[in-house]
Amino acid sequence: MTNKTIISGFSRLERKEKLDLLLQNIPDRVQAFQEIESYRHSDRRIQNLHDEFSENTITNFYLPYGIAPNFLINGRNYMVPMVTEESSVVAAAARSAKFWSALGGFNVQVKGMSKNGQLHFTWKGDHDRLRNAFPSLKEMLLKGTEHITANMVKRGGGIKSIELLDRREDMEDYYQISAGFDTGDSMGANFINSCLEEFGVILKEFLRTGNRFEKGEQEVDIIMAILSNYCSECLVTAEVGCKIGGLKSMAGDMQADEFAGKFHRAVRIAGIDVNRATTHNKGIFNGMDAVVIATGNDFRAVEASGHAWAARNGRYGSLSTSGTENGMFYHRLTLPLAVGTVGGLTGLHPMARRSLQILGNPDARELMEIIASVGLASNFAAVSSLVTSGIQSGHMKMHLSNILNHLGADKAEKEAAAVHFEGRKAGFAAVEEFLNTMRREKQNIN
Repeated sequence: MTNKTIISGFSRLERKEKLDLLLQNIPDRVQAFQEIESYRHSDRRIQNLHDEFSENTITNFYLPYGIAPNFLINGRNYMVPMVTEESSVVAAAARSAKFWSALGGFNVQVKGMSKNGQLHFTWKGDHDRLRNAFPSLKEMLLKGTEHITANMVKRGGGIKSIELLDRREDMEDYYQISAGFDTGDSMGANFINSCLEEFGVILKEFLRTGNRFEKGEQEVDIIMAILSNYCSECLVTAEVGCKIGGLKSMAGDMQADEFAGKFHRAVRIAGIDVNRATTHNKGIFNGMDAVVIATGNDFRAVEASGHAWAARNGRYGSLSTSGTENGMFYHRLTLPLAVGTVGGLTGLHPMARRSLQILGNPDARELMEIIASVGLASNFAAVSSLVTSGIQSGHMKMHLSNILNHLGADKAEKEAAAVHFEGRKAGFAAVEEFLNTMRREKQNIN
């Protein structure tokens, strides 16, 4: 098979047929097949469940599932599940959590739970006529979606706002019907999209009936109906703070006040320079994503919303802020964060369910608090390292471990390498040479 070959009906093939196609150009075909099979779950029921999460599934791709203990959040202690492959993320979050647990922990406030979506359409009629008729349309939209919203309303949620937005300055004849939703403890994507698609049906009917509009105004072009992952009214703020002197154990060779000042300037740089802001915020999502994935939520949606929030003033900047005031140090993170604890993958994936149980079965609001705290902890750990020992000191230990595993080092070789490379740069070539020397010496002895 060449790269130009078009495969028709791949999804309808049996799994063995798919594997035959995939493996035909792989030199070590037998070993590749064995590796693919080894990552499938031995319990057929669980594997079938995983196969149905996505399409054209062949096997599973494992990521490490770790725990960061000692997260004291609003007076409650958590052991937080984190799924990530990146070195030092879990260790850094745990270190931050332990440090701040002795200083009162994380104070977190959820400032809103509203999500939103829009019906996008073009319409060539009289704007004033549509605006004046909108109260009647709004009533029709609410009533016409009751069959969708009834169960959500029983749980305290539902459609909370509907407004008409005139966007003709941005695009010819362009309007939106924008709605706010409370989806309770569910992420609510399907609920929101179902309501919005029904809005389109109702709008068409509204324009054609009741003699409200002239004949030329009765046609509308529905472009799309879709939720927005920019949840600017679903906000959470996490904060830590202490007397400046309390930072001494994090300050390395510096005095606590020098560390606080340097930390604050580092965060300010992320607020004014897009190059630094991008990496700064990525470090926040290192921690947040790990919890989002562990609980079966959508890390892509969380990141998209967070990055949009970071650019809300027309320039991309830091999601966190810090400073000192009256002898006190503070570090704060505010961002939109929409997650759920019921429905979707949270109820289907066995480990997502276990993650929520480990966290004490939080509702969506509490889960927002936990995730934001882990993001702030990750940011505090990263900036602290940058302004003291440098980011590589922690990373290199894990980097050395990865190289040793790649080179097939045994336990004794790993222990010897850890001693040898303490304070040294552990590049691949240097580690390989160290192992080769050690192995030659061992052969000579034998």
